[in-house]
Amino acid sequence: MTTHIDIVPKWVRIVVCVLALMNIAFGVMSYLDMTVLFPNAKGFDLTNAIFTSASFEFAARNLAIGLALMIVALKGVPESITIVTIIRALIEIQTIIIAFAHGTITSALILPLVLLGVEIFIILTLVKAITKRDAK
Repeated sequence: MTTHIDIVPKWVRIVVCVLALMNIAFGVMSYLDMTVLFPNAKGFDLTNAIFTSASFEFAARNLAIGLALMIVALKGVPESITIVTIIRALIEIQTIIIAFAHGTITSALILPLVLLGVEIFIILTLVKAITKRDAK
């Protein structure tokens, strides 16, 4: 792995930091208010231990990914940024698959689709930069 950040475009590091902040903010919001995870919780008892555990797991996942993204973006190692961005993209894919499987294809699906597009663009940009560097 390289420790040189000169091959990572500055815009990539900025976008990854924004994605990290989004994950961190959503994780904190999920810890503080379960209705973020269950916005239309009609008929759900949000004091139920199962829903509380699900909310905390969701929050922990978002915080972990956000912190990992922030660390790799600040460090600037292209391979690390690529790996963590792939992990985030896999979660977007999971969200999209779940929406299709449950038949809940609404306008709320736009955000995961847009974020997946951005993440794929970042991944391709970094893979191209890494390949170009290694070809030398």
